Amino acid sequence: MTKTLPTDPRLEALLDAALDHVPFDGWSPATFRAATSEAGMTEAEAKALAPRGAIDLAVALHRRGDRAMVEKMASVGSVDMRYRDRVSAALHYRVEALPDREVARKSSALFSLPTHAAEGAKLIWETSDAIWTALGDTSRDGNWYSKRATLSAVWGSVVLYWLGDDSIGHERTKEFIDRRIDNVMSVEEIKGRLRKNPLTKPLMEIQAAIMGRVKAPSRADRSNLPGRWSPDT
Repeated sequence: MTKTLPTDPRLEALLDAALDHVPFDGWSPATFRAATSEAGMTEAEAKALAPRGAIDLAVALHRRGDRAMVEKMASVGSVDMRYRDRVSAALHYRVEALPDREVARKSSALFSLPTHAAEGAKLIWETSDAIWTALGDTSRDGNWYSKRATLSAVWGSVVLYWLGDDSIGHERTKEFIDRRIDNVMSVEEIKGRLRKNPLTKPLMEIQAAIMGRVKAPSRADRSNLPGRWSPDT
């Protein structure tokens, strides 16, 4: 299991103070000012923790959810589970870590803006990467990307479904997750059959060779996500 990074308790306190205001004022300067005051900080202290103001708090909230998911994965364990069930369970845990629905709506609205859409996509990618890393994924080539791209698409659709799910205990969202994972696994099964078929095996080998030239980013430095293309491999 992957280890979670330590958090700054002052940033966590500032984020906690902001959450009561987000449903009304969104991730706005007004929310940031109110959080700063309620956390007992000066503007300079708050800006040192979140230089971009509320947008940095929104990012911190997303990463808090990722940490909670990884910690739940580590505490529950999944050695005896099928691989598809382990992925599904991780997504269930991430749903459990979602904030108040109105806060989640405000966050979704923020990261759908053109100025923040790229960062929103990066955060979704981080969630996917956290899941695969926690599950022990060792791929370092194009498979690293395909796994995370696929799961990122699944997670993005799960959040949208959850926002409109009024079922008790979000049971419909849980069922939606299971259906989406089944769809993903069926694609992997098809790829496996293509690799074994004498007629399609050469094409799959070419695809594998191309994917092998793609390199995953350094495990030590996650700031260069999603990675790079290497023509030298």
